Amino acid sequence: MTDSEQAAAGTPEGQGPVEIDAEMARHIENKRDELLEKFDIPDDFPPDVIDEAAERTDGVDQQIADELDEREDLRDMTTWTTDPVDAQDFDDAISVEEHDDEYVLWVHIADVTHYVTPETAMWDEAVRRANTVYLPGYTVHMLPPVLAETVCSLVANEDRLAHTVEMHLDKENLSYETIDIYKSVIRSDARLTYTQAENMLDDPDSADDVLEDPSVDLAEKCQLVWELADQMHEQRKEDGSLVLNPRRDRAHTIIEECMLKANKAVTHELMWDRGVEAMYRVHPQPSPEEWNEALQEIQDLDGVSIPGTGWDDPRQAVNATLEKAPERQLDKIQWAVMKVMPRAKYMNDPFGGHHALNFEIYGHFTSPIRRLSDLINHWIVYTNDVPEDLVQLCDRASDRQKDAEQCEREYKQFLQEVGLDPAAVNNRGIEVVDDEEEE
Repeated sequence: MTDSEQAAAGTPEGQGPVEIDAEMARHIENKRDELLEKFDIPDDFPPDVIDEAAERTDGVDQQIADELDEREDLRDMTTWTTDPVDAQDFDDAISVEEHDDEYVLWVHIADVTHYVTPETAMWDEAVRRANTVYLPGYTVHMLPPVLAETVCSLVANEDRLAHTVEMHLDKENLSYETIDIYKSVIRSDARLTYTQAENMLDDPDSADDVLEDPSVDLAEKCQLVWELADQMHEQRKEDGSLVLNPRRDRAHTIIEECMLKANKAVTHELMWDRGVEAMYRVHPQPSPEEWNEALQEIQDLDGVSIPGTGWDDPRQAVNATLEKAPERQLDKIQWAVMKVMPRAKYMNDPFGGHHALNFEIYGHFTSPIRRLSDLINHWIVYTNDVPEDLVQLCDRASDRQKDAEQCEREYKQFLQEVGLDPAAVNNRGIEVVDDEEEE
């Protein structure tokens, strides 16, 4: 859920859907269809893909039972998901332990490649689409939604197949002591919203409201993973990672840092331990002149001052500035940076690293339900088999992501032009109200 990372906060309490009339609804639908056609984004799935998805999601319990002997059984481990309040699928979960000299962090990802494999209609469709497209109030999925709604949703109190990244982290510097990636069966103990996770950190007794089994130590684990995530976040900043949203709440920070740690672990395993090609995420750095341009624009903002020592490292200069800048200037600081940032892209070689994160090697693994890169990396991790057309797949994923972002940008602009707030539409949805009802 990171790198962009689609962390919508959900419907604000006390606010219902954005109300529009039927004429506006038709206008919005026509514009959406126009943009999807313009960027060649298919909305409906072909019948063979739908049929295949239905077949693969039939008899879930028996499928999982058949897999138990071949997988790590982690069902007794305290495990939970954290997502927006209006999320319909839950494809990542976490577990954590603290030992005398190490932390152990497990990131469990729905095992999408158990159901979607090469030479199937769903795989071909995933390559065609390459990513899920998120428009305000409307989603165009990479894979048939039935997957995310059933077998690939780590819902609470049900057994699910997962791909687990187990990381043993040194307490001193949080470096990887060992990384183990394997197929598993998990059973999530709770589905938390971001608000519920925040509340649990303040009030451990609130865990009773979300647990089927009150003996599960969820509040204790939630506090532990927050302490770990906070350390990972601060260390990442010290190491030079750009943090454009320094005021993110604790619940979002937990998920962001755990997913970053897992993504980094997987691609380190692929590159250093196996030496195989994969879909690495490469983010070039701006030129010194471009960075200077961004920093000067930030320095000129009213009420904003860049610490003098920060100019030596632009990323740390921006981090320090964002932490002390007035709230009203945050968007302008972020935009000044984004304007000079080159586009990140997928490549079969990690050469160049990820500039914004300041990671030597990085790639995506934690969202195979919505990104082609993650789906392919899952397959490579499991089989050690690299697709022959990997370079073309990298280009495909990069190009389709660019198209999706441009489509989203133009759709948001359209909503603003017709007097609607894209953020409100995204968080609250739309309700068509007849003129007669309004009277």
